[in-house]
Amino acid sequence: MKKRWKIMVGLILISALIVCPVFAADEAGSSGEEMPEAASASEGGQETAAGEQTKLEKANALLATKELDKVKQAISIYKEILKNDPQNFEATWRCAKAYREYGYKAKHKRVSGWEDICAEYGKIGMEYAQKAIELKPDEPQGYFFYGLNVGVYSDGVGIITALREGLKNKTQENLEKAYEIDKTFDNGGPMLALGRFWQKVPWPYNDKDKAMEYYRELQETEYFGHHVEGYIYLAELLMDKWGKNPKQEARSLLNEAIESTENPYWQERARDLLAEL
Repeated sequence: MKKRWKIMVGLILISALIVCPVFAADEAGSSGEEMPEAASASEGGQETAAGEQTKLEKANALLATKELDKVKQAISIYKEILKNDPQNFEATWRCAKAYREYGYKAKHKRVSGWEDICAEYGKIGMEYAQKAIELKPDEPQGYFFYGLNVGVYSDGVGIITALREGLKNKTQENLEKAYEIDKTFDNGGPMLALGRFWQKVPWPYNDKDKAMEYYRELQETEYFGHHVEGYIYLAELLMDKWGKNPKQEARSLLNEAIESTENPYWQERARDLLAEL
């Protein structure tokens, strides 16, 4: 009996020595095969993110040139990024900015059919700006470029049509929200935009005193010289005032505008206004 028991124990031990290494080999093999795949997936994700960031940087550089053909290229890249990553906030608001920039430049360069371009690009720009607002409602970009795109759209369809479509209130509300969140955004852009809004919106909404308040506020900041438009818009208001001093200041601002830019559109605009003084 004892002999049989010893034989059985021996057989169990032999079986254990044979089977355990097999399981160990399977586990090692399984681990060895899965870990490289996991690492590869992680690396692939990093490569994708890096690729999208590179695209974004390229689009931003193209947009910064403010040249029509390059801005259009930037739009294509932003849309490509958003096709793969619809929640990308930066690509969304910069796409809104690019649409506004394209319409704005088309008007200034008097591109053939610029009115239709402004109407089309301004409307699409509003849609991207609205999406940016939905993605990050506590950031100023979406609100700001919504308002600017309404301006471009209005250049295309006409201010009266824009008013009939209820865009006066939307423009005011969005620009005021951008101002509330960060009035220094885009080198004081919300201050300049609100000044222009109250300066140009038709009667009975027009309020030149409000426009002057925003321009003066911008003028008191370090951002005033960043926008050639600021010199010209403020000069236009001063030219309508009585007295010698406002007109002298307007003349000074228009001369500063000419010296501050190489943009032929704004230089010509400033010279035309100087001729009226």
